Amino acid sequence: MLRAIPDRPISFEVFSDDWDEMARQARQIATWGENVYVKIPITNTRGESAAPLITALSRDGIKLNATALMTLSQVRTVCDALVAGTPACVSVFAGRIADAGRDPMPIMAAAVEMVNAYPGVELIWASPRELLNVVQADAVGCHIITATPDILAKLPTLGKDLGEFSLDTVKMFHEDGRAAGFQLHGAGASPVR
Repeated sequence: MLRAIPDRPISFEVFSDDWDEMARQARQIATWGENVYVKIPITNTRGESAAPLITALSRDGIKLNATALMTLSQVRTVCDALVAGTPACVSVFAGRIADAGRDPMPIMAAAVEMVNAYPGVELIWASPRELLNVVQADAVGCHIITATPDILAKLPTLGKDLGEFSLDTVKMFHEDGRAAGFQLHGAGASPVR
């Protein structure tokens, strides 16, 4: 993967749930390249904060991507744990916030403000669910947004005329029905008026 992407930041996540093993994995992963960021979850599976590990790794100059954050308290904890000057990303899972029935925009806007106070730290809008999230991330000044292939495939529709989009949708529905070969037969059928 690093041969394919030699000049862009790329994150690889530790997979242990033990702090010492996470630290060992993080240090090993960090040696893979200058563009490598090590993903550290905000807590382990017992809900214990990763802040001490984040501080230790950041102090050693390891580029980090603190991940799985969903609250402003978590953003503050991570930012306070980072050592000034070491590049880092803070991944707030806006899509999962929305999945919980909450509007992620106020949280993300406040997170951008918070992160901007820390030089070298960037906010990631993680787990987007739709193309609108790209527009929203841009609107709040988010530095990075993750994007799945299905979201990237929708980029050509960004800003599309809605009348034209409606007609394209009708044509797609018509073609889907035609291709499926559906027909309605039967007694009592009356014509549509």
